[in-house]
Amino acid sequence: MGIPVVDFSNVDGKGRADTLTLIDRYCQEWGFFQLINHGISKELLDRVKKVATECYKLEREAGFKNSKPVQLLNELVEKNSDAKIENVDWEDVFLLSDENDEWPSKTIGFKETMKEYRVELKKLGHKVMEIMDENLGLPKGYIKNAFDGGVDNTAFFGTKVSHYPPCPHPEKVNALRAHTDAGGVVLLFQDDEVKGLQMLKDGVWTDVQPLKNAIVINTGDQIEVLSNGRYKSILHRVVPQTDGQRRSIASFYNPSLKATIQPAPQLLDTKVENKVKDVAKYPKFVFGDYMSVYVEQKFQPKEPRFQAIAAI
Repeated sequence: MGIPVVDFSNVDGKGRADTLTLIDRYCQEWGFFQLINHGISKELLDRVKKVATECYKLEREAGFKNSKPVQLLNELVEKNSDAKIENVDWEDVFLLSDENDEWPSKTIGFKETMKEYRVELKKLGHKVMEIMDENLGLPKGYIKNAFDGGVDNTAFFGTKVSHYPPCPHPEKVNALRAHTDAGGVVLLFQDDEVKGLQMLKDGVWTDVQPLKNAIVINTGDQIEVLSNGRYKSILHRVVPQTDGQRRSIASFYNPSLKATIQPAPQLLDTKVENKVKDVAKYPKFVFGDYMSVYVEQKFQPKEPRFQAIAAI
């Protein structure tokens, strides 16, 4: 079993209506789905894999071998302890963004390739959000404009490059602890072969199966708020593996820190065909305030975060 797969090329053809219906259903029932035939070329994706892997080997691997999770695991093994490391993750990670100039510099072609990839992925993110607009009955561009937060602000688009090296004692660590994503729409280019990512579906941890050159979409907390709970952010985690090194390149389309987020008014308190739409189930807040709460509670249930932000 795995998560649903959508042929994204059908959104521009005769199958558009059926494809939008599928995406709407998967946003409601899963919060995770994979896109194939999404328009990003195989040639570019192959280059992304190459430079990411080379970057880890050249610029990151030595640091991970001396990192806190490795040291803590070695201490547990030496003590023959049955304990588990709970507060750190078995992950090497760094962030790329337009605002951050400190990109890896030793890997040939890394910066050029990743900049090109981010441009193409951002275009795909816009298309996905416009489909969400249409499925929710919102004006085209509503989600993007809400994330921009006004003419003087722009949404944040960051890319987290992670590697999860093989772990000799996976029962003692978390590769990435369970959490929902704080922001809007996540576009993930994950490893073709090494598994590990799981999402919680109906109380069961379900593999997000590796699928070559697919882009995994998952909805974050802010999409849940804007849709007034029609779409949900979903708990997910990464499970450490004894064999194989897992590559994960997750890009986050998040609101500007100054953006005001709230359930879309078009979804509230309006009679349609004699039926009353929902009242607001989530508070109105500034995204930067939400992030202040999130960084303290990332690995805790999301509902108290919404309660905390409502009290600000």
